[in-house]
Amino acid sequence: MSDTYQVQPVSGPLNGAVRPPGSKSITNRALIVAALAEGQTELTGVLDSRDTQVMIESLNRLGINVDHDPENCTVVVQGCGGQIPASEASLWLENSGTSIRFLTALCSVGQGEFQLDGNARMRQRPIQDLIDALAQLGVDVSCESGTGCPPVRVKARGLLGGETAIAGNVSSQYLSALLMVAPAALGPTTITIQGEMVSRPYLDITLGVMAQFGVTIDRVQNDVWRILPQTYQRPGAYDIEPDASAASYFFAAAAITGGSVTVDGLNQDALQGDINFIRVLEDMGCDIKRDRNSITVHGKPLKGIDVDMNEISDTAQTLAAVALFAEGPTCIRNVAHIRHKETDRLSAIATELKRMGIQVEETDDSVTIHPGEIQPAVIETYDDHRMAMSFALVGLKVPGIQIADPGCTAKTYPRFFDDLEWLCGQTS
Repeated sequence: MSDTYQVQPVSGPLNGAVRPPGSKSITNRALIVAALAEGQTELTGVLDSRDTQVMIESLNRLGINVDHDPENCTVVVQGCGGQIPASEASLWLENSGTSIRFLTALCSVGQGEFQLDGNARMRQRPIQDLIDALAQLGVDVSCESGTGCPPVRVKARGLLGGETAIAGNVSSQYLSALLMVAPAALGPTTITIQGEMVSRPYLDITLGVMAQFGVTIDRVQNDVWRILPQTYQRPGAYDIEPDASAASYFFAAAAITGGSVTVDGLNQDALQGDINFIRVLEDMGCDIKRDRNSITVHGKPLKGIDVDMNEISDTAQTLAAVALFAEGPTCIRNVAHIRHKETDRLSAIATELKRMGIQVEETDDSVTIHPGEIQPAVIETYDDHRMAMSFALVGLKVPGIQIADPGCTAKTYPRFFDDLEWLCGQTS
């Protein structure tokens, strides 16, 4: 893809249907759990992206046979029954936070020495809380640079179990990583969450995937979890629902253009918490039609809102784009943790909106957006797929919007611009 992508404004309201690729969050969790399970598991509806590719490549390096068929969106995993085959491996995770966190925990189950690393941004992303939690369980694991960020080295002797505590205010992925590998420990494991848990709906995804593979855990108290040793059982075939975070861009396109866009394959009961982005659009004035296997957003005149997006923070950038076309300011708050994502997303939102001439107020955990006349601009994306996909939506209504490094969408949605162009051809 070229260095920049010129977004073409649409001639009228969008009116069409689209099905985004499978959920990255579910795909990478299902890959870890299927790897730990006994026997063969077929995953269908699998997302093919750099985040899932580096996960699959790493599992193969750990001696777990994973056969990926991108054309048919399937993966066949030969589970290791809780015993990691390889005794050493070097894993390269680029900038995939889910992959490096989940795999660090997975390597602790093995017997041997493992190194996990990534690109320059990955070496700025915190992982020390997970390291400390694993160390409390007797794992010899460390951040080699001493910064609390990758690279990570694991000298594994099997996961013994025991008691550990983990902070909840940076990333729910730490707890998800511990929960998924705890059944493979030699003894019971008790995990205590310290402080507020961010992005709690992602824990529901983790627990839902684990349950599909026959494992349940005890929630002793609100923030205390107890997991007994047990083996994941293969469910045969496991179908992965479309990505709700990716769906948010198409819902937002309906809101911005005043159109009607349907996303197939999702409903209000989806496993992913980001499906609740439609409630945010509803609060802004959109009409929502909820069916058994689809959701349709009908764009209406938009009004600004004040919204806590802690639990659906991956859609914060999507809302920032929609907010530009609302009557009155929009405040996106309680999202301090998104400063530790692929980029500092709060800073990136504020910087790029200002580049378009928009007044923005940024605090430690929020941005407030005041709609105004939008100026043409080349939007920097900071190697962050969500910056590219969300800010491209602005160009549906405003000429002169270009997206720098559009290829960064390969992280989770390689065909995003193809699908957006197709939808843009469906105007009413």
